[in-house]
Amino acid sequence: MTATPITISATTSRLVRLVGILGIIAGVIMIVAGGTVWVTVSSQLAAEKITVAEDAAFLAGAAVADPFTAYAEADIISHHALEASGGATYAELDREDPVRITVMNASFLRTSLFTSIVSFGVAAFVAGVGALFILFGWALTRLAPRGTVHSEP
Repeated sequence: MTATPITISATTSRLVRLVGILGIIAGVIMIVAGGTVWVTVSSQLAAEKITVAEDAAFLAGAAVADPFTAYAEADIISHHALEASGGATYAELDREDPVRITVMNASFLRTSLFTSIVSFGVAAFVAGVGALFILFGWALTRLAPRGTVHSEP
C-alpha cells in the first residue's frame, strides 16, 4: 500500500496555528475568570462570618468560605429546621403555624448556601475547560507545520 503525499498550504498551517493561539488565550482567560469567581464567592462568604454549627455532622466550627463548609452549614440548617417543625417542611406546615417562618428562613438560607456551592462548581468547571483549551491550543500550535510541507511515503 502506497501512501499519498500530503500537501498542507502555508495558509492552512497559519490558520491552524492561529486557532491554537486563540485557544491558549481563551484558556488563560477562562482560568482567570474561574479563579476570580472562586475567590469572590469565597471572600463574600467569609465576610458574612458564618461558622458551621457545632453539632454539624462534619466541619463543625469551621468558617464558611468554601463549597464544603457551605454544604455542611446548609445540611445542619436543614436538620435544625426539621427538628423545630417536628419533621415537617415549609409546604407541609399550616399557614398560621408560627414555626413556618423559621422553616421558611432556614429554606432561604440553605438556598443561598447552595447557590454559592453551584458558583464554586461553575468556577471550577470553567477553569478546567480553560486548562483543556490551553492544552488543545498548544497541541495545535505544535502540530501545524511552518510553511508548505510535502509528506514523502
